[in-house]
Amino acid sequence: MTKVITKFTRNVPHWQPRVKPVDLKEASDEQLDALKVTPSNTKVSEYVLTLAHDVESLKVRSPLFNAIMYDKGGMSRAERELGALAASMVNHCIYCAAVHAARHAQLEKSTDVTDRLFRDGADADLGPRDRAIFDFAVALSRTPSQAGPAEVAALKDAGLDEAEVLDLILSASLFGWANRLMHVLGDPVRLPETAS
Repeated sequence: MTKVITKFTRNVPHWQPRVKPVDLKEASDEQLDALKVTPSNTKVSEYVLTLAHDVESLKVRSPLFNAIMYDKGGMSRAERELGALAASMVNHCIYCAAVHAARHAQLEKSTDVTDRLFRDGADADLGPRDRAIFDFAVALSRTPSQAGPAEVAALKDAGLDEAEVLDLILSASLFGWANRLMHVLGDPVRLPETAS
């Protein structure tokens, strides 16, 4: 028996797809080609194997994901993860929140920010730059029009330049889409051997 997860943590749960993922041994040439560029360039997850049912979308999605989350320059990787985490918290995507909180903590070599966010919620005590990034990503994720000139000014006041603001918009927006897709296609669960 599995247990659906409802609480934010850095402990990444198993993502249980509702649609049978593509079996690599049975994948078509087109699916294998689309799977060559996985989001982190490290492994092919069940999520990506589920997305492989729509080859044309996956061929566009993975390079876009890599460009937004991993390209050099602009916003730091940790700050992109904070934007993704904010979107995931707004959208209550337990799986994505855990993945991006864990990556943020790893990149920052500290769990302080994510500990505070998971303990105290959106009003957690954050430094000025993290506060501006988190607040902008939350506003954009709740209702895009809420992330207006005043919110952009707060980012600039916190020291972000235009390239960093664009990176934040892209990372939060990407997860506005990805969170909803994950909700439709599966659930975050703890498998019996890892249930706590």
